[in-house]
Amino acid sequence: MKKTLYIDMDNVLVDFPSGMKVCNPTLLKEYEGRADEIPGIFALMQPKPGAIAAYHELSELFDTYILSTAPWENPTAWSDKLEWVKRHLGEPAHKRLILSHNKHLNRGHYLVDDRSKNGAKEFGDVPDQEWIQFDPENDKAWAEVVAYLRTQSE
Repeated sequence: MKKTLYIDMDNVLVDFPSGMKVCNPTLLKEYEGRADEIPGIFALMQPKPGAIAAYHELSELFDTYILSTAPWENPTAWSDKLEWVKRHLGEPAHKRLILSHNKHLNRGHYLVDDRSKNGAKEFGDVPDQEWIQFDPENDKAWAEVVAYLRTQSE
């Protein structure tokens, strides 16, 4: 039986700043300091380098899900994230998107997330569960995470 792996979206699979670069400047000004509340912003984002290939490889090794949080004040984020998963990850991610503000409530073995918020840190506090902190500034982050998880998949 495969171990369960959860992967966050924002700044892990998804390059959040890429959406801001193509967003309407008027909206950026209107939502200054809270860009994640801009309607449609999540639909504009591109994948992080290496993220798509990593997701596909890890999906072969683990029972893999996308575990993300959608801003409460941005109702389009929920549908935008679903569309992003469909467009960029395809069939291996079919019905594998979980949106939650309490990631620690999910049972599994590994969570790859860049931040300790929304239950990510607490996920790693449970026996037999590990929070793998992803560094979105490290160009080799996905290669390092995949290399580590390969050793854990057996």
